[in-house]
Amino acid sequence: MDMLSGREIAAADLTDWRKLAQGLHARYLVDDFGAAAQLVASVAEAGQALGHYPRVSIGKGYVDLRLVSDDAVYRDGEGTEYIVEWVTERDVDLARRITEIAADHKADADPAAVSDIELGLDTADSATIAPVWSALLTGIAEAQGRGTPSDEIRDPTGRVPNLWFGNAAQSEAPGQRFHVEVYVPYEVAEQRIAAAVAAGGTVVDDSQAPGLTVIADQDGNRAAVCVDVSAVMRD
Repeated sequence: MDMLSGREIAAADLTDWRKLAQGLHARYLVDDFGAAAQLVASVAEAGQALGHYPRVSIGKGYVDLRLVSDDAVYRDGEGTEYIVEWVTERDVDLARRITEIAADHKADADPAAVSDIELGLDTADSATIAPVWSALLTGIAEAQGRGTPSDEIRDPTGRVPNLWFGNAAQSEAPGQRFHVEVYVPYEVAEQRIAAAVAAGGTVVDDSQAPGLTVIADQDGNRAAVCVDVSAVMRD
């Protein structure tokens, strides 16, 4: 099934859901663990009907859901096809159904609360170092390049954040090579950045804002606040 573009995801108008990194994310607020379990059970029934399931996390007072297809088709500029992890029409259909289920359970959506974390590592030779990180992070070689045409490390069970590799020149002086990418909804990005600055952080690069804003702490360590602006319906 073809992967959906950001514009197509935005046009779907999934009010409870936000596109972060590769998938769709939602948080529903519930009264207690029992209510959370009942909601998840109903979601499981809907997933079984469609042959597709979300990744689920239950905490005190909430249920977090992530939808992504592991067989989405991506075509590069030359028409070569790759099987990747991305949002497809299947995810949109299940997201709509889950929204209806949550309403039946009187579980309120809290879309501004969703977040996703990825790790970035700058290197001049990802093919050489990726097997080491695949072994360290997941214990399996198959995590390298899983669901992506790159060397990115993606644990199939979601135990650890994805690790992707940025470009660094071979001659580049050693410096901070690891950084964190924090994916947040469009409507909370400005607030998240302001909070980091109020805590002592500094905006060091906002040339790609609001899609990407680089923040440094007092020691100079950098992280990025990321928004998938392509999947946001704006007036």
